[in-house]
Amino acid sequence: MTCTSTLTTLILNSIATSSTTRLRHVPTRNPLSPHFSHFLPFHSSSARATTIFQNSGLPLIKRRLLLPIASSLQLPLLPFNINEVLVPTERKTLHLYEARYLSLLDESLLRKKKLFVHFVLDPISISDSTGEASFAAKFGCLILIENVERLDVGALVTIRGIGRTKILNFVKADPYLLGVIIPMQDEIPESSSKVSSKVVEVREAIYNLNSLEIKLKTPNEASLQTHITNSLLWAEKEPSFECDEDFIPSLAERVSFAALQPITGSTEAELLKLQRLKLEAMDLKDTYQRLEDSLEIVKENISMVAAKLAIQSLEIQ
Repeated sequence: MTCTSTLTTLILNSIATSSTTRLRHVPTRNPLSPHFSHFLPFHSSSARATTIFQNSGLPLIKRRLLLPIASSLQLPLLPFNINEVLVPTERKTLHLYEARYLSLLDESLLRKKKLFVHFVLDPISISDSTGEASFAAKFGCLILIENVERLDVGALVTIRGIGRTKILNFVKADPYLLGVIIPMQDEIPESSSKVSSKVVEVREAIYNLNSLEIKLKTPNEASLQTHITNSLLWAEKEPSFECDEDFIPSLAERVSFAALQPITGSTEAELLKLQRLKLEAMDLKDTYQRLEDSLEIVKENISMVAAKLAIQSLEIQ
């Protein structure tokens, strides 16, 4: 799908300001998030300059194959760069303070049932002759606004990832992006009992990890509920917000994403690895495979946290 040069320019300007004037991640901005200047150059003045929006295809969900058209929603869209993908069940807090994004916030709160879409722009090609880049709109995630704290300058907005989405088209870009989306969910597994057993394994492993992680010393007083456990607890609950059920993943799919959260005291290398794992998980359509991958992630984190606790114990002595 292509965009006019004017709409393309507005979209790229939106993400260009993500690290400076539009919003901040709270309490600190993701140290792995590059400024937009790290992206490939884009020149919208040329007639050949286009933005290619692509994703991993329509959701392959057997129980909905009889429906002629997938459910769709028209929602505000908030673009980020490729290092800031948000996965279902994940929670983060943003500081929005630019006028157009406060308008997006008001639109979501007043007319869109506290929903909007988080997505990333990924540079996919560059012309050798003109230096013009094409970008893919990828890894869309439907977002629920959980809390808003109004400040003297802007607002602190706590958001939660619900489920993956695909952007069908962009409706407008001023004062903020607005687009039409459809849901993307996993294929129906051949063996539901096999998936259910793996869900139990992942849940138990996450709770074991949490019991270790809360023992780690941190510069500030850490919450007894870790990022991973927070995601798991949300995943286990029946959704209580108003939303088309086609956009809400199954329990197993929600749990499969819960492990993709940072561990207390993660190094830059560990955070980079987590970003790669998030991208891989967003592309998968096999719930069981993602659960297996998540179980391996949790087991690795248990070993890592146990080692850190051993070092911490030696330092105390």
